[in-house]
Amino acid sequence: MTCPPIDSYAFLSDTHTAALVAADGAVEWLCVPHFAGDALLARLLDRRTGGALDLTVAGCPQPSRRYLPGTLVLESRYEAPDGTAIVHDFLAVTPSDLAEPLPTDKLLVRRVTVEQGTVRLDIRVRPRIGYGAQAVTWEGDDGRWRAVHTPLHVHCDLPSEVADGTLRFAAELSAGQTTALLLGYGDTPAAPADPDELLRRTCRTWEKWSARSTYSGFGADTVRHSAAVLRGLAFDETGALIAAPTTSLPEEIGGVRNWDYRYVWHRDAALLLLALFRLGHAEEGRRYLHFLISLCSKELLSPLVGIHGTTTQERELPHLEGYAGSQPVRIGNEAAEQVQFDTYGHVLDAALAYHQLTGELTREQWSLLRKHVDVMADRWHEPDHGTWEVRGPRRHYVNTKVMTWVCLDRGIRLAELLGDSSASVERWRTARDTVHAEVLERGFDAQVGSFVMEYGSTELDASVLRIPLVGFLPGDDPRMLATIDRIRAELEIGPALLRRYKADDGLPGTEGAFLLCSFELVSALVLAGRRDEAHEVFAQLLKYAGPLGLYAEQLDADGTALGNYPQAFTHLALIEAALNLDGASNRDALHAWASRGGP
Repeated sequence: MTCPPIDSYAFLSDTHTAALVAADGAVEWLCVPHFAGDALLARLLDRRTGGALDLTVAGCPQPSRRYLPGTLVLESRYEAPDGTAIVHDFLAVTPSDLAEPLPTDKLLVRRVTVEQGTVRLDIRVRPRIGYGAQAVTWEGDDGRWRAVHTPLHVHCDLPSEVADGTLRFAAELSAGQTTALLLGYGDTPAAPADPDELLRRTCRTWEKWSARSTYSGFGADTVRHSAAVLRGLAFDETGALIAAPTTSLPEEIGGVRNWDYRYVWHRDAALLLLALFRLGHAEEGRRYLHFLISLCSKELLSPLVGIHGTTTQERELPHLEGYAGSQPVRIGNEAAEQVQFDTYGHVLDAALAYHQLTGELTREQWSLLRKHVDVMADRWHEPDHGTWEVRGPRRHYVNTKVMTWVCLDRGIRLAELLGDSSASVERWRTARDTVHAEVLERGFDAQVGSFVMEYGSTELDASVLRIPLVGFLPGDDPRMLATIDRIRAELEIGPALLRRYKADDGLPGTEGAFLLCSFELVSALVLAGRRDEAHEVFAQLLKYAGPLGLYAEQLDADGTALGNYPQAFTHLALIEAALNLDGASNRDALHAWASRGGP
């Protein structure tokens, strides 16, 4: 069966879990009881056996759709031959104090209003346990049902029937009538709620949050929408931010590059923290920073953790055919076991930015962080697996060396701000300066005229575009200008679309353009003083957004979305690019900010 385009799905969130709604109105992804739980609705990964929640209006196979402004509430308009219906889909939330997580009703709401004429509505609920492995049994009547051995419960006042694990509601509705299906995923079924009030509360919650943003500069609407997506990817119980709410959406259709992204990657840390604070969402920034530092009590930092601060073993689900036949489908992520020294740079960069913006980093928090600066002072010369998680031997990746420099540099700066004059700080200075000199000597290949992927190689790596974005070199340094040009010449697979690298990574097949790198090209061009070129690239990248303004991890050369979706990294880099374009007229200030010269 034909799979819907990845970026055609709508994204709903209550900051505890997420749902993806296909263009035809089917909910095809929902994990319970949280983002990392069992996908009881998983047709996204198997058109035959994955569970789904279908909603159809006879005579209208596909509605027009939009998000209500400032929200993650989806509005779909069904124009049928004999009538028009409006459907509002959302995961219900309630306004709260800014310092507190969003209260959630643990309800997926599908509210239907007939605007004119008559429509024939058909709703079918078919969850399956174990990522589609097993059908459910339904218990209940009088509009209240429970899926046995799951936390799912359903309330709907339409006529119902059950057959072969499918709960069906169908009726003909006339103008002025409103009905709703409430799919709860809490352990205790909630009392039937007023869907109109749930809609009002959820809209008010998202509108209130969006209105807190103080940003009105370049690309403001796009930036605010991306910020809402990031808010939706937050797990409010802990403050974690997942990379994406999905697993195993392929980086190559039919290929094996299918990974579970329902995890927190530390490489997102500084970008996320800066985005939240610069857009006026300080409380979410604090919550994330506290989660991040809570992980620093461990002796070594894992590149990624689960939403509760732990990891699970990677395994395959052979009963699922995968999106468009892309196998294997994986849950868990083996990359958690890799050594990625760039992780330390991202964490310390986030901590310095946080303290510069708030002055709130405590001595206790610093005592946890400084141990990891010591680790990098001791181990910066070792190879690692790199930021792209290549599943092969450790190597001396240039981006890693740059980020170990960042770790040491930010550690020194924090020590100065916090009055830490211990002898180890001088050792950090020596290591920092040594790393910097080595990267310039061994990470830049004069013969090919660019920074390269690893020492002794001539292969390119788009991650080195971050060199000026973290203040390692000025953006207009001739070596960076040459690197930008070579990356565009050799890694661009379509207008403004950059691959991460072309080197052999030990896996069969290839991947698409990595949108994080494409947006980071914009920021690098701004810092290089090539503002017009940066505007052109950014404008082109906006054209690649899905119909609801969402981005996956990657794009094929023909614009086909690839990889997990929606992708936090992409939306973070979009925000960073827009903010840099907004400040492009003051490059000195941008360079100072990139090197964390202060707020």
